[in-house]
Amino acid sequence: MKRLLLFILPILIIVAVVFTISGIMQARFTEDRLMEDLQRKARTVDESLEVSARYILINNDLRSANRLVEGFQKRERLQGCAIYDKEGNIFAITQKFSGWKDKDKPYLKDILAKKAPRGSLENFNEYSVYSYIIPVTDDENNVLGMVEVIYDTSYVFTTLAILWKKLSVSLIILLVLIILTMLLIQRQIFTLPILRLTEWFQHFQRGETEQVYSVKGKDELGKLASEVEQVALSLRVARKVVSEKATERMQKDELWTEARLRDLINARLGESALIVVSNREPYMHVIDDITGQPKCIRPASGVVTAIDPIMRSSGGTWIAHGSGNADRKFVNSKDKLGVPPGDNRYILKRVWLSKEEEEGYYYGFANEGLWPLCHMTHTRPVFRESDWQIYKKVNQKFADSVLAELPVKNPLVFIQDYHFTLLAKMIKDKRPDTRIALFWHIPWPNPEVFSTCPYQDQILEGMLSCDLIGFHVQGHCNNFLETANKLLESRVDTEKFSVVRFGKETFVRPFPISVNGYFDQSGQNPDLAKEMDKIKKEYELEGKIVAIGVDRIDYTKGLLERMLAVDRFIGKNPQYKNKFVFIQLAAPSRTHIKHYHDLMNDIDELVEKKNWKYSEGDWRPIIYLKRHFSPEEIRPYYALADICIVSSLHDGMNLVAKEYVASKADFNGVLILSRFTGAARELTDSVPVNPYSIEEFADAIKLSVEMPPEERKKRMENMRRIVSENNVYRWAGDIITELTALKRVKAIKT
Repeated sequence: MKRLLLFILPILIIVAVVFTISGIMQARFTEDRLMEDLQRKARTVDESLEVSARYILINNDLRSANRLVEGFQKRERLQGCAIYDKEGNIFAITQKFSGWKDKDKPYLKDILAKKAPRGSLENFNEYSVYSYIIPVTDDENNVLGMVEVIYDTSYVFTTLAILWKKLSVSLIILLVLIILTMLLIQRQIFTLPILRLTEWFQHFQRGETEQVYSVKGKDELGKLASEVEQVALSLRVARKVVSEKATERMQKDELWTEARLRDLINARLGESALIVVSNREPYMHVIDDITGQPKCIRPASGVVTAIDPIMRSSGGTWIAHGSGNADRKFVNSKDKLGVPPGDNRYILKRVWLSKEEEEGYYYGFANEGLWPLCHMTHTRPVFRESDWQIYKKVNQKFADSVLAELPVKNPLVFIQDYHFTLLAKMIKDKRPDTRIALFWHIPWPNPEVFSTCPYQDQILEGMLSCDLIGFHVQGHCNNFLETANKLLESRVDTEKFSVVRFGKETFVRPFPISVNGYFDQSGQNPDLAKEMDKIKKEYELEGKIVAIGVDRIDYTKGLLERMLAVDRFIGKNPQYKNKFVFIQLAAPSRTHIKHYHDLMNDIDELVEKKNWKYSEGDWRPIIYLKRHFSPEEIRPYYALADICIVSSLHDGMNLVAKEYVASKADFNGVLILSRFTGAARELTDSVPVNPYSIEEFADAIKLSVEMPPEERKKRMENMRRIVSENNVYRWAGDIITELTALKRVKAIKT
């Protein structure tokens, strides 16, 4: 619309200016012509009255004078007539114009003296009239008096007003015709070709490049489309070659790496683009509180840690909630941007939510309802009908965003977590050909617990629209299968680990999530040593045993139990006073929810109380750092920590445990790991702990502190081998392999 106005507005202005100038000139010409005509008529009438006026003035015949002037009473456009004597006094005047005698007329003396006629516009009683006066003389040219005729000039101005009205109407009609003509021309010459080209690009982007969508034409747009067609052909050929070569390399490589995952994606997906959907975005733009300038940060999230390296390999599209207060400044017209910043490897598409939607969908139903429902931490879930309605609305908003990105062939969508239990069904309703995998990053409860959810049927039905559902461990898979079997009309195949409902089969598999080895080379990084030294000096850690905890502030992470265990460890082992320091990196989370807000206060009070209890000089046993830490900031803490404590009360996996193991390139570290985490199934060389038992927890800390170096090294070697072999690339590769294999099986059956 803006460009259209820029195209039409200058033409309209030029036409309007030219038409207005022409109208002014025409009006002036008409006015001059009418006045000349009026003057001519007045002079003719006045001259015709001269003989009669001479007779009247010579004979002083008042009766004849009155009869003469009253004859003008009913004449059209003529208001009156006046006869003057030789002194300039009115001898007779038309009755309706009787007030004229009181008007000051200094020009009469000049007419009597010069014996010359005079015509001019005069004002009388707020009206404009035309007065024409001629002197009356005898045969010796002596002035006997004067005769004056007075014309109404209103018809002149009425005529001009009508003229301007016609000109205005003509101008409006002309401008409307010009606008319509320009719109038609613009549509035919610009809009329709661009729309055709835009439609073609949309089909091309979605993978529809068949002949039916081809843009024909020898104009510039047709040439552009032709060039893009050639690029599309080259891309298809190149992708085919890449896919074949990737298949060859897949058969050679053993260790899962980013390159191998990329080869797998090229080999299995081909031209299909991977679309990931999550609530948390991998990169967010926020306004810095100190500088007031926008900056890009990576949110604290296990999902982000796991999925980001996969997307770097696939180059697909990640759709997430744009929650940063500066996010809108960095997206294009389609709400997209390339990430990571400065090294664009994939597309991030942001979905905008109102405060009401975020409150009901995220803080309400997802985190006050589903989160405590799935975690056995004795926290009662809260289900509100208003939150459920907003949850459905937001799921539909994300579904619409996903549908707009799906290619025409072989679409593949990878949904993350409990925020989108309804999303798969909404997508399948519009695009049943879409392959959808859902990974559930948190535990799945037993049927009795899940049955307390009032929306259990809709949630299960939405999830079972997926082709594949993944959990961290087999126990969660078993719980889900049992839940579907007991709460829905469905058939569970225990051999294939699948659920069949209304002819639709959904496979359920365990896929233990992991990390990408991001910290593997940390020990060889010279900048890391500087950061470690800085932290040691800041917190006076030199010569001390350092334990680390890295968590969001959440009641499932066992933070209070961790502080109490540290307290009990020092209480039972006073020899470690001034020698042991526990550092907790804590990222505030979901502070809008009262339970989380209260938890933050409880932790603050407990840390202050325990530090005061053991206050001795500058030493304090607990260093509590409450803010967001980026992966780069966490790295030196992992590197210098002798012990990492993961004390989750219930956790699907917990990637902090694996990140710590991956960071210990020198094999010098001990992992204390809660039995209630998914990671405990894999990292069996960690020191297991029940976080509910403070005594056991304290003893585990002592065991870790006093563990011989040889045993520490052996345990860490074993755990690093597991993390290295079962890394995030293998996790993603297993899911993609499983999903594409299911598709082939279905095709064969069909």
